[in-house]
Amino acid sequence: MLDHFAEEMRLARAAHGMSQATLAEALSYSGALVAKVETCERRPSLDFARRCDTVFTTDGRFERIQKRISRETVVPWFRDWAGIEQEATALRTFEPLCVPGLLQTEAYAHALLSGGGLFAPDEIEHHVTTRLDRQAILHRERPPLFTAVIDEHVLHRCIGGPELMREQLLHLVKVGSTLPRVRIQVVPMAAGAYVGLGGPFVLASSQHAEDLVYLAGQRHGQVIDRTDYVRQMVEVWESIRGEALSQQQSLELMAEVAETWT
Repeated sequence: MLDHFAEEMRLARAAHGMSQATLAEALSYSGALVAKVETCERRPSLDFARRCDTVFTTDGRFERIQKRISRETVVPWFRDWAGIEQEATALRTFEPLCVPGLLQTEAYAHALLSGGGLFAPDEIEHHVTTRLDRQAILHRERPPLFTAVIDEHVLHRCIGGPELMREQLLHLVKVGSTLPRVRIQVVPMAAGAYVGLGGPFVLASSQHAEDLVYLAGQRHGQVIDRTDYVRQMVEVWESIRGEALSQQQSLELMAEVAETWT
C-alpha cells in the first residue's frame, strides 16, 4: 500500500504538470518530505493524504490508501522513525530500563550495544555514530520540546563500569540544566508499582501530522498512529509523569547518585 500511495501521487503530480517542489508548496510540506513519500522512505500522514486529495481533487482516494497503510503498524524502525523524530515539534519519552538514546554519552551507548555480543564491532560503531548524530536535534536552532521520564533504576544499573556511569549521570544533569527545551524527570523507586513498568515508548508530535507512538523492540521498532491507541498512550504518559519527581528534584537526585559511582 505504501508503494501504491507513492505511485498514485507520482501519477497525479505528472497529470497536473507539477514538480515535487511545486507540490510541496501546494501541500505546505517540505520538498524533502514529498520526495521521501514518493520513494517510500516515509509513510504519509493522514493530514498529508487529505491535502493530496484537496490539491488533486481526488475525492478521498489518497485518504483511503493512507488508512490502509496505517493498518500496517510495523515498519523498518530507522527508516521511518528517524524521519519522524527529525520533524517532531515535541517528543515525550519514557524509559524504565536504560538512558534514552537522545541522552546517552558515546561511552554509555557503546557499552550498552556491546552487551551480549549480539553486534559485530563495525555494527556497534555504526549504531553509536547514528545515535550520536540523532542527538543534534536537541542542539539545533529550533529544537523540539523534549521531555524524558526515566525510572530511578536506570541511575543504578551499572552499564560499562562506575566511572562511565558517573560520566553519564553528570551528562544528564548538564543537559537538563543547560538546554531550555529539555526536561528530564525521574520516577523514584518509592513509587512502587506503576503503569510505566509495562515498557518504554515515545510520543511524537509534529506541526502537520497527528501524534504517533513509537515502541522499541529488540531488533525492530513499531510506529503506531491509530487514534485510539495514541490516546491510550497519552493517558499512560500522564499517569507516569504523575509519579515522577519535579525537574529540579530529578536533577538533584541524578547528581547525588552520580557521586555514588566512584
